Amino acid sequence: MPSSFVEAEIASQPETWRLAAQMVPEIAGRLPRRGERVAVVGCGTSWFMAMSYAVLRERAGHGVTDAWAGSEYPAGRDYDRIIAISRSGTTTEIVDLLKTLGPVPTTLITAVAESPGAEAADDVIAMPFADEQSVVQTRFATSVLTLLRVHLGEDVEPLIADAQVALDIPVDKLLAANQCTFIGRGFAVGLAFEAALKTREAAQYWSESYPAMDYRHGPIAIAEPGRLVWSLGEPPAGMADDVAATGARFVHHDLDPQAALVVAQRFAVGLAVSRGLDPDRPRSLTRSVVLS
Repeated sequence: MPSSFVEAEIASQPETWRLAAQMVPEIAGRLPRRGERVAVVGCGTSWFMAMSYAVLRERAGHGVTDAWAGSEYPAGRDYDRIIAISRSGTTTEIVDLLKTLGPVPTTLITAVAESPGAEAADDVIAMPFADEQSVVQTRFATSVLTLLRVHLGEDVEPLIADAQVALDIPVDKLLAANQCTFIGRGFAVGLAFEAALKTREAAQYWSESYPAMDYRHGPIAIAEPGRLVWSLGEPPAGMADDVAATGARFVHHDLDPQAALVVAQRFAVGLAVSRGLDPDRPRSLTRSVVLS
């Protein structure tokens, strides 16, 4: 039985991903149309999901798609539509941005239908079934990404099958590592950033993240025995050998990168528990960053 909210929320992802997929036929007309120039904004985990979606949308040929941290949105740049992602709808940077975007249509994807962000957006897509009790965000973010992937025409069933596998992959033997670097390519770059964030949030653990090809351009210098290099998605040719030569352990699971993130989420929680920490209530963090 799960001993924390976040463990239960991680385990529920196959179900919430399926529920997210089922929403798409009803809301398809409220999401970006093919050919539109789109910006996707978020903070922290939501920004990383925006990064992944932007890559997938462009790769699918649907149009130019940029991902921005809420605080770094470029004023004056022209878009046809802006998608904001915020679990609570209360994050200050997102609420303030939605209030200032002018005539461009805005859509907030959130777990909470009634919030300051919902009031500021032109349209709201609510996913209350993916809301969370833990401060650490897991299933809401991945359910949003699932929704957006299905809207791009992807089949969700192989992804859900991989998520079920991810829930059973042992992580105990990885917990003794003193550092981990997550890497990814394409849409998995954002997921690698998210995996590293989860370990920092939940376990106060030293982790980094990089595009996989860029990892050789400096960051590999910290790889050594007792550390992990973890690839979400298929690694570049020769990467496993390059890491092995440093003495670090190379980790890779043959899963969709989004499902591989589930393994990393479980790793983060396992680290927290092994360190005597409460993974639901990370140090110095709250459910939403609301600035006075």
